[in-house]
Amino acid sequence: MTDTLLRPAARNASLRSRLGRLAEAATTPLLPADYLDLVAPLRSGTDLRARIVAVQPETKDAATIVLKPGVDWAGHVPGQYVRIGIDVDGVREWRAYSLTHGPRADGLISITVKAVPDGKVSNHLVHVARPGTLVHLEQATGDFVLDPSATKLLFVTAGSGVTPVIGMLRNLFPVTDSGVVDLPRSAHLDIVVVHIAPTEPDSIFLDNLRELATHGAITLVPRYDDQHGILDVNDLGTLVPDLAERTTYACGPGGLLDALTAYLTTPLFTEQFRAAWVEAGDGGTLTVGGITVDADGSTPLLDVAEAAGALMPSGCRMGVCFGCVLPLKEGAVRDLRNGTITTADPISSANGGVPIQTCISAAAGPCTLGEKAAR
Repeated sequence: MTDTLLRPAARNASLRSRLGRLAEAATTPLLPADYLDLVAPLRSGTDLRARIVAVQPETKDAATIVLKPGVDWAGHVPGQYVRIGIDVDGVREWRAYSLTHGPRADGLISITVKAVPDGKVSNHLVHVARPGTLVHLEQATGDFVLDPSATKLLFVTAGSGVTPVIGMLRNLFPVTDSGVVDLPRSAHLDIVVVHIAPTEPDSIFLDNLRELATHGAITLVPRYDDQHGILDVNDLGTLVPDLAERTTYACGPGGLLDALTAYLTTPLFTEQFRAAWVEAGDGGTLTVGGITVDADGSTPLLDVAEAAGALMPSGCRMGVCFGCVLPLKEGAVRDLRNGTITTADPISSANGGVPIQTCISAAAGPCTLGEKAAR
């Protein structure tokens, strides 16, 4: 069959295929895809990426990063998070951040990052990253989303834990240049927000929360540690008199979430990104990838190994995605979230080792890791 007998779409596909083969022959060992990555990195069919459009300061150590995602971005539900991969000092680092808005008409997405002490990626995004920078992206995920049947809601947020909640609130009550927009889908909601921060200037999105409160969209109960002291969850009943009638969504440090879980008898949904470490263990040595290095009892093995130059698998770095799992061949490690000790010896690990998450495990004595996760 000749090209003249082919349908237009088929002729175009055939032509593109022949041109692609010619281009590949002319550019070997580089393929056309390599060049397309330079001129069209956000195109369909390639690894998902995003381009930084803006870096907007929120506080002295927090900023909102606005991103233009690639064509294959599948969208998100407010409250979900996304994993971002960015090259820092020649190493691709991945971190998870909440999306701080609902679906936008312009197709952009945003995350808000708080720079934490010694945080390699958070400090880079807040203080170094510039518009135009390309980052790697994964599709949104997470179950911290609103139950559509709940009408009386309580949000308890602490520090950067406000980020997924602000995404929900902005979706329910969009703010435009002319003010807060009332949407029919949100008219039946009764929302209280207890927002905790170390100080008022450290309160991320405070202006946005106050605008929603002034409009009547939410009842805002701000709590600042320097003014009110550390929140005692037993005081929630006083701060929110109808607490027993509300569905609670909470995001913040592990201690706060544990206290709420023990205190509340009503529906509670929680989200935690930074693990709550327990008291450090004794430490020891870490052997991995032919390297042996001293490891204290409070630093995750992933960080210890990377600092020593070992190439390690990693993912969210918060104990969620299991992208960092390696087999413990011998020795003992401590789970930094709850203090659980995991041990292995050459006999018990003969079938491959005991799988551990290196991002939330610290040395509890000498320990040796294998190169592949046990199956």
